[in-house]
Amino acid sequence: MKYKILPILICIPLLFISCAQPNSNLNGAVSSTSRIASQVGIDILKQDGNAFDAIVATGFALAVTSPANGNLGGGGFLTARTADGNLVSLDFREKAPELSYEKMFLDSEGNYVRELALFSHISAGVPGTVNGLIKIFNDYGSGNFTLAEIIQPAIDLAEQGFPLEENAAYGFDNNKKYFVQDSGSNEIFVKNTNNEVDFLIQQFKNNSITQEEYENKLSEINEWETGDIFIQKDLAETLKRISKNGVDGFYNGETARLIIEEMKKNNGFISIEDLKNYDSVYREPIVGTYREHTVVSMGPPSSGGTLLVQMLNMLENYELQNIERNSTEFVHLLTEIQRLAYADRAVHLGDPDFWKNPIDMLISKEYANERLKLISHDKATSSTEIAAGNEYKESMETTHYSAMDKNGNTAGITTTINFSYGNKKIVDGAGFLLNNEMDDFSSKPNVPNAFGLIGGEANAIEPFKRPLSSMSPTLIVDKNGQTILTVGAAGGSRIITAVLQIIISVIDHNLNIQEAMDVGRTHSQWLPDLIFYEKNALTKETIDELKLLNHSFYNNDNLPGNYYLARTHGIQRKNGIFITGADKRGKQNGNEAITY
Repeated sequence: MKYKILPILICIPLLFISCAQPNSNLNGAVSSTSRIASQVGIDILKQDGNAFDAIVATGFALAVTSPANGNLGGGGFLTARTADGNLVSLDFREKAPELSYEKMFLDSEGNYVRELALFSHISAGVPGTVNGLIKIFNDYGSGNFTLAEIIQPAIDLAEQGFPLEENAAYGFDNNKKYFVQDSGSNEIFVKNTNNEVDFLIQQFKNNSITQEEYENKLSEINEWETGDIFIQKDLAETLKRISKNGVDGFYNGETARLIIEEMKKNNGFISIEDLKNYDSVYREPIVGTYREHTVVSMGPPSSGGTLLVQMLNMLENYELQNIERNSTEFVHLLTEIQRLAYADRAVHLGDPDFWKNPIDMLISKEYANERLKLISHDKATSSTEIAAGNEYKESMETTHYSAMDKNGNTAGITTTINFSYGNKKIVDGAGFLLNNEMDDFSSKPNVPNAFGLIGGEANAIEPFKRPLSSMSPTLIVDKNGQTILTVGAAGGSRIITAVLQIIISVIDHNLNIQEAMDVGRTHSQWLPDLIFYEKNALTKETIDELKLLNHSFYNNDNLPGNYYLARTHGIQRKNGIFITGADKRGKQNGNEAITY
């Protein structure tokens, strides 16, 4: 679907300052979790590609350089705006296979079985990434490139290899205990140059060491190093088939055969019919306003856009520019409002092809004002006292990437395979990991998932259904009709609140996008009834004052000093200058956001 935003004609001053940074320029920008992938997108822009060409090229490159999250075996959402003002919202979320059923992750006594939901082949939904990226390219690309030209940089990176960044090397070693359980993953991600890993596995199988000893010793073998050249021959062949045959290169032919063979060997549910029948879907975007700016975000099966607009509608009633960021007053207000929105998420939102989502109600200013009557400015409102109006575990390993061009095209994609490296299972011969996205459904209504999110009938497992998500690729359009911000995040249920706080920082507190990303963040989500916070976000005095207001906190005592709630990426445009933002959280390499 296409929607057009006209300029808002009410004149107000711009609320954020111009910012000259080293990473700013006039022609375009790409921001992603991998500098190598971002450079692929920039190279496309330099060759007269538009933002859509660039973001598709970046997406395929991320499937090579960032297998923990930017994988061919996953899915996601696009929120975009074309140079002539049309809004684009594409859902390429994974779908439940036809063989799926509501209680597939419960044992005979009705208990949730974590191993099945996270690490088995039945945890995999039908991947949507390839279908979605190709649809974006075909429908909105500049026409200056063939699909083969867009994918060739990713093929080269897979076939010839690339130097590992520090976080990737750490991720491979840190997940060895999972990778060694799958022959394909073991072959690709476990370096094992001196056979130490094989020896340990044999000791464990022979009961010579305990499981605890095995895992401890395995974790001590850190063989990957920053700069090691990482080659993925099977993935290169898969990319070549996509390059040559388009969608059929993945959902039909040799790659599809390899996927089905993997399913049959391991009792998975995805069938050849599931692959052939998969299609991404254009959805109606969520559109709201905040202080005379237009907010454009993703609708169901993402909960992100709906909750974001709902919370901004409530916050619009307060003069946030006069409230100190992360003060007691600020955090209390934010927590109360987040609690109300996430309560609605639990009851009202699901795949729109299966569930009637009351979007008009949830994003209306009137509804926001009604919900505000439930909060107290003097003490914390207990989540048990709040129901959804008129009446689950998401992984950190999502990734967001964005592109803007000088003509005004803006595209933001958030994509995931759910947990870091999905279910840790490689499709043998195809070189990519399977997702464990089926766990994003409500496996058991009203029982929290790994992130404590509660879900009910709206997000119950059904064949062909897409699970509810928090992914929130979001655009901000100013009063003159210019897209001034594209932003998104990785972090499961914390995505929405991270994007919310960046928007507040830019519009209310006059920060540029990088400064906004650097501010410490907090998070609340109805249940569990806790405030989560980064260690640099709150002072001890603020925490003590919030406790006096009856707020409870997640215990950070045993968390590392670099603990973070979400990772964000985005691009800001001001006076024709592109300014990129790349979150420093969890980042051990160079700036992944590039302008030219």
